[in-house]
Amino acid sequence: MASKTPSTEGPAPEGLLLPVPGLAYGVLDQLLGYALRRAQNALYLDFYRAIAQQGGPAEVSPQRFAALVLVANNPGMRQGLLAQAMGLHRSGALRLTDWLTEQGWVERRDDPADARSWGLHLTAAGRRALSKLEQAVRAHDQALLLGLGERGAGLKTDLERLAWVATAAQTNRAG
Repeated sequence: MASKTPSTEGPAPEGLLLPVPGLAYGVLDQLLGYALRRAQNALYLDFYRAIAQQGGPAEVSPQRFAALVLVANNPGMRQGLLAQAMGLHRSGALRLTDWLTEQGWVERRDDPADARSWGLHLTAAGRRALSKLEQAVRAHDQALLLGLGERGAGLKTDLERLAWVATAAQTNRAG
């Protein structure tokens, strides 16, 4: 019996994490991080729904999709660089790479310049899967932006800035 590779991101969210009427949330209602967590749960669930509606594999998560995109756009990238780009530990990138290779979407090839190393390459099946997934994800993203109206255009920029602010704060605390 084949064993399943453990997920690199934990289980998919089971619920929208919307406020429950009558429940006191205290400080959570005032926290930006908690609002982001609620939004992330909703986005993950909507991502899975969008992929399923297009007939995509149910086990494709936002993280697995992102890894597939990175490998496709960076042929020969090393697993360590994938880990760095995705904010994963090396072991998480290994599990993610194993999953992608088990799907037949990515293959490891020896690096001709360094016999001790190998790079990640998209397969023909990976290109077909990515093409289908990209269509579903783009439609999903467009629907979200439309739902936000005029506020949608600045949200991505604000979130990117928030990531930089949080990273700088962490760096300042460590230094």
